[in-house]
Amino acid sequence: MKTPINAHIVDQKLALCEIHKMEDATIRDVVRVVNMIEEESGEKFIRMEMGVPGLKPARVGIEAEKQALEDGVASAYPMLEGVKSLKEEASKFVKNFMNVAIAAEGIVPTVGSMQGGYAAFMAIGNCDAKKDTILFIDPGFPVQKTQLEVMNQKYESFDVFNYRGDKLKAKLEAFLAKGNIAGIIYSNPNNPAWICFNEDELKIIGELANKYDTIVMEDLAYFAMDFRTDLSQPGIAPYQPSVANYTDNYVLMISSSKAFSYAGQRIGLLCISNKLFHKRFENLKPRFGAEEFGYTLIYRIIYTLSSGTSHSAQYALRAMLQAANEGKFNFVEEVKEYGERANIMKKLFLENGFELVYENDIDLPLADGFYFTIAYPGLTGADLNKKLLYYGISAICLNETGSLKEGLRACVSQVSRTQFDVLEFRLKEFHKHHQVMA
Repeated sequence: MKTPINAHIVDQKLALCEIHKMEDATIRDVVRVVNMIEEESGEKFIRMEMGVPGLKPARVGIEAEKQALEDGVASAYPMLEGVKSLKEEASKFVKNFMNVAIAAEGIVPTVGSMQGGYAAFMAIGNCDAKKDTILFIDPGFPVQKTQLEVMNQKYESFDVFNYRGDKLKAKLEAFLAKGNIAGIIYSNPNNPAWICFNEDELKIIGELANKYDTIVMEDLAYFAMDFRTDLSQPGIAPYQPSVANYTDNYVLMISSSKAFSYAGQRIGLLCISNKLFHKRFENLKPRFGAEEFGYTLIYRIIYTLSSGTSHSAQYALRAMLQAANEGKFNFVEEVKEYGERANIMKKLFLENGFELVYENDIDLPLADGFYFTIAYPGLTGADLNKKLLYYGISAICLNETGSLKEGLRACVSQVSRTQFDVLEFRLKEFHKHHQVMA
């Protein structure tokens, strides 16, 4: 059976990278092996394994960063807490697009949301000696669990697939009632399922966080990218949904990577509620020498991790936020391309025997966005992932994200519209060779 990619090359590179089970392959493992297959075969893959921006960075950010470099900021260390004007603009942005009030002092620029999450995990995991575990509402971003493993910090998780709506409360409370959960983390919109928690679900999470004094980490990597609702107008409802409307025990992570296509400069925002920022925890002092949550996070943890983040990139982000606040830059309109790509790609997969794993958002159709999830009848996620390599299509297994479902995460960002014909041909070939299994 002839496949679009030479099977010998695929097998050889998998062996060379010591990928014996695709279910154990990380995102970066898949990136590495596909790079090697592409180089030797000369064939370009349909690359859906890594969630990197596929659009040009916002011009307003580029120009502001260039100006900052011309002004000499590269020679100066940035303040740990961040550039004052960025913090102030970020506070306005959170108010304008979330209708949430967070003082500028509680908003801290970080080396992407990755560093923000790492620092928050470290602080949250040491607030209370009895609470040593982070709870993941999965599926989610795999590397966040790796961060906890690096810190030797405990975590638990559950797949939310069967616990949407009212069912979420009982499931969450079963974990929280044990008394060991320091923090809860989830992404909204979700990576990889693209489900979006509604207000009822966010209220459940917030009220339980209050009841059990647990801190919620809300990962907003795909800020305002639920394209079913227009969230693009500053100061005008509807707003980006958030648990911040239902609890003061929260930390928000806002990334510039996807919404502003500014991933390469590694700049994000850690937004800490006004109450939590000043809250004191006696258990922080033995390890970090301070009790106040915000002070500890900035002047003990971020200080020792990286001593702040890129000085010039802070000016880029400030300019983008300011333009959005003033209604001069519709960042949501810029990234709607992802939703349009997803709509087309889903149809191509469905027309060729594939199924969507996460298909509905409770009683609503799932939004089209940065990710979607696919399965093929008769194949496990790991089998499907390996077989698709022979057809020049790469993705990651859902088990990597904490999902209990069989299938793959497909990211649309690196697939250009010029590749859709190639994708269609390869999917037809795959279906022709495998539909007898269905």
